[in-house]
Amino acid sequence: MSSEQKKIIIIEDNRSIREGLVAVIQAAGKYEVVAHYDTCEEAIRNLDRDRPDVVLMDIELPGMSGIEGTSRIKKQCPDCVVLIITVFEDSDKVFQSLCAGAGGYIVKNANVGAVVKSIDEALAGGAPMSLHIASMVVKSFKLSVDSPLSERETQVLQGIAQGKTYTKIAAELFINKETVRSHIRNIYQKLAVHNKAEALRIAGTNRWIGSAL
Repeated sequence: MSSEQKKIIIIEDNRSIREGLVAVIQAAGKYEVVAHYDTCEEAIRNLDRDRPDVVLMDIELPGMSGIEGTSRIKKQCPDCVVLIITVFEDSDKVFQSLCAGAGGYIVKNANVGAVVKSIDEALAGGAPMSLHIASMVVKSFKLSVDSPLSERETQVLQGIAQGKTYTKIAAELFINKETVRSHIRNIYQKLAVHNKAEALRIAGTNRWIGSAL
């Protein structure tokens, strides 16, 4: 092993995916996989020993989630790059992981070249992610950070602000109309309002929704 090789750990509870990533990375000959785990808890316990340059982190994990795990690893090892392993690259959970400190993500069904390229890009200071996720991240910084609304509730309320129907909002967010209604009820409760106009007024005044989320 070259002394200049960067060290990688993998946190993924699916054994076949985990072993596949190990094989892909080791075969490239550029990086060393120093350890792999099926839980965040175990990886964090060994973080000082492993001293990774890169962590490949699954979002859906037993016990501690990949989102919380990302936040904890970044606090303990701020120079470490965390890349999320995900099936659905444009999900809210990927966005939440990026907000927790992840530097980008790798799609689970990506080809061998794409996996190594994403690691290369992240170590070079880039942030491998889709344009959609990048847009969500940029727009989140334009909004007030003290919003009581979840990311999904913000998206629903933004859709209402743009005059979209429940049907259109549901289709764009890949949820059903009843879920949209549930989000609306939660928004009313959190903002202590009884109608859309009041919700939009309060959210707009406090910059909890933007002009084009």
